[in-house]
Amino acid sequence: MALILLTLSWTLTSRAQDSSPTPANPQHNESSKPASEGAQPSDHHPGSISGTVVDQSGAVVPGAEVKLIEKPPAAAQPAAQAAVSGADGQFSFTNVPPGPFQLNVTSAGFTPQTISGTLGSGQRDQVPPIMLAVATRVTEINVSLTRDEIAEEAEVELKIEEKQRVLGAIPNFYVTYNPNAAPLTPMQKFRLAARNVIDPFTFVIVGGTAGIQQAQNHFRGYGQGSEGYAKRFAANYGDTLTGTFIGGAILPSLLKQDPRYFYKGIGSFRARALYAIANSVICKGDNRRWQPNYSNILGSLAAGGISNLYYPAQDRDGLTLTFENAAIGIGSNAIFNLLQEFVMRRFTPKAKPDPSNPDIIHN
Repeated sequence: MALILLTLSWTLTSRAQDSSPTPANPQHNESSKPASEGAQPSDHHPGSISGTVVDQSGAVVPGAEVKLIEKPPAAAQPAAQAAVSGADGQFSFTNVPPGPFQLNVTSAGFTPQTISGTLGSGQRDQVPPIMLAVATRVTEINVSLTRDEIAEEAEVELKIEEKQRVLGAIPNFYVTYNPNAAPLTPMQKFRLAARNVIDPFTFVIVGGTAGIQQAQNHFRGYGQGSEGYAKRFAANYGDTLTGTFIGGAILPSLLKQDPRYFYKGIGSFRARALYAIANSVICKGDNRRWQPNYSNILGSLAAGGISNLYYPAQDRDGLTLTFENAAIGIGSNAIFNLLQEFVMRRFTPKAKPDPSNPDIIHN
């Protein structure tokens, strides 16, 4: 009996111990916690962007403004940095966050340029050379000049032209080697005409022509001797006077046309020759656009008509003489222009070659 009681008591004690709770395991609880997200290492390292700004010829462009615009997600505002290209045309940006970016490049006299790209984490991005094209409307700045400023610019040109002489003697006033020369004012057109007709060399040419006419007994009604020579001289000088003032001052002022020859200097021989000949019937207007040379054509007709007043009666043939002298005037201008284009510039000391292009002559 005692043995049975002892056995029952041991069995109850063992069951009680088996049903008691198991103590917590500290190690198990620690390892079961989720890892913190902040503990993960970052892969967004800043990088750099550099490059060179050049023009269409490949020459570097110093002083160009380069703006870097970083493009973060749409919710954020784009960040921007700015730099200026150095003497070697190079620029650089450091500490640039990875991601899409845009470079806006501007420089005076050039068309703005924009390029885009994507910078990788820690990347050193050397972008291809950024080529700037010359702005197509740079010359339009002259439009903003006032009338007085244009007149002052023309005055400078006119003073140079009044000193132009072939071989230092023959006046070469009615040509400009500046393709963008400012238009002359009416007063300047009259001044240039007067300067031409009173030049000593003009009297030499008129006198020589009168002598040839007398030697050939041209315009017989004038006779021979000193009186005949004087009449021929006066007639020739009258042609020069009326032709120069009507075709070079009066009509150009009324019709707003430029009486000067604009030297071309570039292109093939044929192109330059055709240009020179065409300039006897076309001209630049004061608006700097090409147009029919009404001043020269009408001036030659007017001078031919006036010549009927002082030529000998037997040589006055009305319209025939008028159109004959007009044709001679237009033809003379064509020859004069050809000489200007191919000969005179080489013997005009005031015409200086452009260092960047020897074919272009500037004063």
